Amino acid sequence: MKLLTKELLVRFAKLGRQEDSSDPIVVAKFFNPTGAGTWYATEYDPASREFFGFVSIFGDWNDEWGSFSLDELESYRGNFGVGIERDLYFDEKRISEVVPKAKL
Repeated sequence: MKLLTKELLVRFAKLGRQEDSSDPIVVAKFFNPTGAGTWYATEYDPASREFFGFVSIFGDWNDEWGSFSLDELESYRGNFGVGIERDLYFDEKRISEVVPKAKL
């Protein structure tokens, strides 16, 4: 499964940077199906192949906003050789609806 589709690229481009929003829209959610880690992408830069969003590894005080790489998500292999997946059932939402403590 591809982590990034043409439709998602179009949506990220349409939204652009959301740095002025205190409650940005999460366009895509990625997760580790065999371990810890969830990435909520609010922006994507096709030139650098990097997302910006909220990263929750253990759901604790270490969770934070930051950049993460599409290449790293695609190359990761966890238990049983399973990689990071995109939540196909995730519908676009404000970050406050997904992770209330993450609101900027």
